[in-house]
Amino acid sequence: MREGAGRATEATAVALDRRLPLFDGAKGVVRKIFPDHWSFLLGELALYSFVLLLLTGVFLTFFFDPSMAEVVYRGRYAPLEGIRVSQAYSSTLAISFDVRGGLLVRQMHHWAALLFTSAIGVHLLRVFFTGAFRRPREVNWLIGLTLFQVALLEGFAGYSLPDDLLSGTGLRTAQGFVLSVPLVGSYLASFLWGGDYPGQDIVPRLYTTHILLLPGLLVALITAHLILVFHLTHTQWAGPGRTNRNVVGKPLFATFTVKTVALMMAVFGVLTLAAAIAQINPIWQYGPYRPDQASTDAQPDWYMGFIEGALRLMPGAETSLWGHTVSWNPLIPAVLFPLLFFACLYAYPFLEQWVTGEHGEQHLCDRPRNRPTRTALGVAGTVFYAVLLVAGGQDVVARLLDVSVEGLDRVLRVLVFVGPVVAFWLAKRLALALQAHERELLVEGAESGFVRQGIEGGFHEGNRPLPRGRRYALTVRNMPRPLPAPARGASRRERLRVRVSRWFYRDRVELPTPAEIAGAAPEEGVTPDRAGVPGD
Repeated sequence: MREGAGRATEATAVALDRRLPLFDGAKGVVRKIFPDHWSFLLGELALYSFVLLLLTGVFLTFFFDPSMAEVVYRGRYAPLEGIRVSQAYSSTLAISFDVRGGLLVRQMHHWAALLFTSAIGVHLLRVFFTGAFRRPREVNWLIGLTLFQVALLEGFAGYSLPDDLLSGTGLRTAQGFVLSVPLVGSYLASFLWGGDYPGQDIVPRLYTTHILLLPGLLVALITAHLILVFHLTHTQWAGPGRTNRNVVGKPLFATFTVKTVALMMAVFGVLTLAAAIAQINPIWQYGPYRPDQASTDAQPDWYMGFIEGALRLMPGAETSLWGHTVSWNPLIPAVLFPLLFFACLYAYPFLEQWVTGEHGEQHLCDRPRNRPTRTALGVAGTVFYAVLLVAGGQDVVARLLDVSVEGLDRVLRVLVFVGPVVAFWLAKRLALALQAHERELLVEGAESGFVRQGIEGGFHEGNRPLPRGRRYALTVRNMPRPLPAPARGASRRERLRVRVSRWFYRDRVELPTPAEIAGAAPEEGVTPDRAGVPGD
């Protein structure tokens, strides 16, 4: 029986391969090597949370009605019995209380959305700090940033669908953002909302966007990203046997496949457990949306919190120009600031390439301490974001700390400017200190924990050389040197490039020479590995 089934399977595979080049195309795929390091799993977390989003989203579409028509609620949630609500809100309550397993699936969907955006954000940070955006991966960096922004829009659209008081407050805030756009803001708002606020069209339009347009764009971007990952040589951390021309790791089949499937199951399991025991977005407690009401302690999900924080910290100001009023809050924090922020992120790989003049392919990850200025910039940006995130819930924080909201706002307005500067300085000093410490380890060796007494009576600590693998990892680094002084008569652009290059790369701790490293006392029975110590 088994032999017959095996022959039938083989015959089917051969017949398919004669018509479709399955096996020839699959050879290169199954032999693809993936580095075996935990930091490369962040992208997989985003991928598998997105898969769960698709699965749970399909389930929810069977029961959700995006209509804004008013109905009288007659469901199982007694406190809202007889209340006039929108059909969208009523169907969401029905999913939560009347559909078997509906609340579990709905909360799985929400937790997966949070993990999806979080994993993309942390993955982008990993790419930034390790320099994995350099050639030939600039396009993948652009795709990743675009993917993150589309994920933010997708999360906001889904968050707004239930038409509860909290999501309605968010939609009202979003309408203020649109209205603040000079000249065309009122026309855009009227088009999106189908007339005066709140209108009857915004939830159906968001529904179509949420289940069709943005998911299709996400699938396209993820597919393009994965194709480039397979096509390009994967980045890896420096180590013995790992160079800029090879990849050391596990093949896609079967070692990596087993690990990644296990990770997918773990993601599904953890999100299901979180949905079962941790309540999230209880819309029945907020009540249906009414334009004359606002939800207290209203905060958006974390991925939109930085815009909310910028909005709350920006003082109110407006200017009248030629009969038009420009409201600087929310125009600056909600429209101009995100555009400028993501424009800088899009441009950064090309700015660094222009400053360094590096045009070769880079496949080894930078250790963040070896690029102190880039690392400091990333830390400063993270602190800036963190301050804005706290400001997005400043009313809740003020109540918890028993301080006034006005006083907390004054502190946060100072921190949003001072915090990133201090964080930049500290991060850069720390990176340089770590470089100095590693130089000391290479020259003097690691402390053995033993102290010996010399014949003269003094005490000396015992050191032992680092293992060869550790020495290799510490001494392989790609840290560009500042550009030389510009020639007389150089253009302003060239002089600017030299100044920026010096700011980026003048602070550094030089590696010890191979002779200095070889001078360290060797381990018992081990000779110093002179050939394994590359230069700077």
